[in-house]
Amino acid sequence: MCAINSKTMFRRFVTRAAGLCAMLLAGAAQAAAPGITGPAFNLVAAPGYISQPDGASIYSWGYGCDGAPGGFAPAAIGNARCPSGTMQLPGPTLIVTEGDTVTVRLTNRLPAGAGNTSILFPGFDVRAAASAGQSGPCATAAVGLLTTEAANGCAVTYTFTARLPGTHSYYSGTQGDLQVEMGLFGALIVLPASTPAACSDARPLFTAAYNTDRGSGTPPDFRLAKAVFNNASACYDREYLFQFSEIDPRIHRQAQEQAGLACSSPIGCMAIDTEPYHAVYFLINGRSMPDIADPNYAPQYPNQPYNGNPHMHPGEMTLARIIGQGRMQHPFHEHGNHVRVLARDGNPLLTSTSKLAGPLLFTTTTSPGQTIDALFQWTAKGLNWDVYGHASGLAASGGDVDFNPVTDCDANGYYTSNPAASNFFEWCGDHRKPLESKPFGQVGSGGPVTLPDPNITALGAWYSGTPYFGPDASARAGGPSPIPPFGTIANDPGSEAGFAYMWHSHNEREITTNNIFPGGMMMMMLVDPWVFLINEAN
Repeated sequence: MCAINSKTMFRRFVTRAAGLCAMLLAGAAQAAAPGITGPAFNLVAAPGYISQPDGASIYSWGYGCDGAPGGFAPAAIGNARCPSGTMQLPGPTLIVTEGDTVTVRLTNRLPAGAGNTSILFPGFDVRAAASAGQSGPCATAAVGLLTTEAANGCAVTYTFTARLPGTHSYYSGTQGDLQVEMGLFGALIVLPASTPAACSDARPLFTAAYNTDRGSGTPPDFRLAKAVFNNASACYDREYLFQFSEIDPRIHRQAQEQAGLACSSPIGCMAIDTEPYHAVYFLINGRSMPDIADPNYAPQYPNQPYNGNPHMHPGEMTLARIIGQGRMQHPFHEHGNHVRVLARDGNPLLTSTSKLAGPLLFTTTTSPGQTIDALFQWTAKGLNWDVYGHASGLAASGGDVDFNPVTDCDANGYYTSNPAASNFFEWCGDHRKPLESKPFGQVGSGGPVTLPDPNITALGAWYSGTPYFGPDASARAGGPSPIPPFGTIANDPGSEAGFAYMWHSHNEREITTNNIFPGGMMMMMLVDPWVFLINEAN
């Protein structure tokens, strides 16, 4: 593996910062929960390399496809890939439906010195045997400590019924301190066999008014299902998968140095010290910040296909599928709101009358091997200022739709009567409330903060000149005087103008890459105005 010094990494991050911010706001690198579809899968365990933002190329092991997969999901992502015989980190996300009989054929193509390997599917009653069509030593499967194992060059087939909807993990059951550390893990998503009628497509994204206003037709649906499981409290509008892991490069270096050993022992012939453990790379979906913001299946990460870059509109219910895949706990904090837990390890947290009973969490602590299905929603309620920057006389000036907070707001206090409006799902109680106590432009008097005059403050080429929300918010809130730097490519006043929140580990060391900040377990969550079409395709 190679290394790079801190000054070089800092320069790399700074040069990417403007481009990263513009990319996020342009919506070019959204996420979803991409994977391959079953119920039959052919996988391989193989070596390869992953990259890190500090320039390191890290020798790793991982699961990958053995031949073309049965299909990819969501279907709206058109450039999905899973090259045959190549590892990836994390392994391919396996997507099945409740009640499916799932078969996973695993071929061991790790270095001979690694010995046997296997897969565990926690929470499922698994049957395993040597894969059909093999002869000689491969005709009989090896019995390991935790599960049936595949000897080097051999294949074993695992069979189980997908009885638990929700998010699950899979990982090696052989020498876990080494093989899981090296990257042998992935996600299994079980979609419910049925969803309640309440989980329909009758939401603004799919309404005629919304689409006619934008001239876009019906946008693609990037959900894998309409609900996590068959319960009206489990409906969602968008979903993202986050797998948390870490790397101690000393272990990987030892494995790389011994990869060429001749060996016929089932326990392998590598002498690798996995303790004391000292991780310095902290990954979400196999990448670190800022690489995690690049698109899914980006060609610069051939063995790290999945990103983490959630987008949403105000009021949308967003499903977070969270898995702890390493050996450490990671306290992950989602800025913008608390997270409502739906299920752990595929087990819904419900009352005796099937009402949602999961806690609201400030931080979702990812425990090793545990999965969490949780809902997140951003609404602007409680901010105490008008995030859209409405000013008096707005309707007469031809700006965004103005509404009557008394007659046009729903029983919950949100503006939901006109999905075509850019301020759809505005919290009515804050309508026309200024943010700034000494504002520049039209939004005057009484706000909770004082911001610097954007005419005399230089905040970079991507600064919008206004703290308000929506593609025309600068014009609404700023008045007739232009607020520089309008007209720059990175700040088109007619474009997205979303709010960015950092989602990151609350362990400060884990938001570094090899002890260099920023990096590690950090991503950006963007809230986009309803007039901006979120397209998760790359």
